[in-house]
Amino acid sequence: MYGKTVELFFVNGINDGLVTATLSNWNGGAVKILRNDIPSFSADQIDIDISGSGVYFLFGKEDNGKEYVYIGESTQVLTRLKQHLHDYASDKEKFYWNCAVIFVGVNLDKSTTLYLENKLCAIANDCQRYGIWTKNTNTSQKLKKSKENEMDEFIENMKVILLAMNYYVLVPMPQTTMQTTYFYCKNKNGANAKMFISQNGFTVLKGSAVSDKESSSFHTINYAALYESLVNQGVIENNVFTQDYEFSSPSAASAVVKRTPSNGKQDWITDSNEPLALHL
Repeated sequence: MYGKTVELFFVNGINDGLVTATLSNWNGGAVKILRNDIPSFSADQIDIDISGSGVYFLFGKEDNGKEYVYIGESTQVLTRLKQHLHDYASDKEKFYWNCAVIFVGVNLDKSTTLYLENKLCAIANDCQRYGIWTKNTNTSQKLKKSKENEMDEFIENMKVILLAMNYYVLVPMPQTTMQTTYFYCKNKNGANAKMFISQNGFTVLKGSAVSDKESSSFHTINYAALYESLVNQGVIENNVFTQDYEFSSPSAASAVVKRTPSNGKQDWITDSNEPLALHL
């Protein structure tokens, strides 16, 4: 593996707007564009041509707060995005997205974009970070081995750019190893959770139990809303985590598990009663 240089250009001077991205030694490019900016978009705003062949990600949320993505392809990407807007307005499309990230490349054509779409949907589904709005892909699309390798490398570069834009859709959920240290959080109201320190936070494991009672002060903290969101998304069902979930802080994790204000650095402990604080 070699270092890579990503150049992000904030067209309007802010990161929450039109953004282009290029990567050193790569003939591809990416464009992030907000839904509301598509009707007025002009090709002379950027140096990357999004009128031709490419693949794209449409990011949004369902009413329960769960993040979703639609992954698509087209030989006329900008036209296809405008078609998405039209389809939603005419009730042909039910999902609502707020941002698109488009990838184009010199060597992309219909066969390669179909291959990329199918492969990207499979990767995103395996990563389990987003729900997938895409219903069907062309699983029968075949390429020559040399072209397959080229497109697989294209995907690796896409991952780099998506991470630079703070999208984790193609990043697998954290995995444990033989050297992983586990931490536990319990209380008398049924909380019994298991967690480990992961690359981007603190991952509570599937099967961890949440307290069946909440304290009177729980709703005075922001983590109460997080708990409700996880219940609405189905991450927590019947007070049990249905999947691994990565929190941004240990206190967020322990507060949700215990359903009370919590100091995660102290409330998460190893099986030898060492607090998390000693391992940070």
